[in-house]
Amino acid sequence: VQLQASGGGLVQPGGSLRLSCAASGTSLSLDVMGWYRQAPGKERELVAVISYQGFASGGRTTYGDSVKGRFTISRDNAEKNTVSLQMNDLKPEDTAVYYCNAVGWGRAFEGQGTQVTVSS
Repeated sequence: VQLQASGGGLVQPGGSLRLSCAASGTSLSLDVMGWYRQAPGKERELVAVISYQGFASGGRTTYGDSVKGRFTISRDNAEKNTVSLQMNDLKPEDTAVYYCNAVGWGRAFEGQGTQVTVSS
């Protein structure tokens, strides 16, 4: 399974960005997909994940405390191995490399990161 992330870039404080991550190499649905981030000199932290395991529809979402109310993760209904992260009201402290992650069949996968820079 390969994860391809896109959508990073430079944005001013208060602005918005949308990240996407698509998994390839499998026709089966992954159990969990989401995002972690790491800023220079800081530990990696959870941004948001969405899980379909055990749910008939929709998905269970989990957000890091620092992004609650500003970020929204969603999963494409047609392409279940594609997730998006809508990031609103971005702050300079959101600057980091964002990594797409996935879990399926007892294995974990991670894609290359995409840089998000929030600066005026």
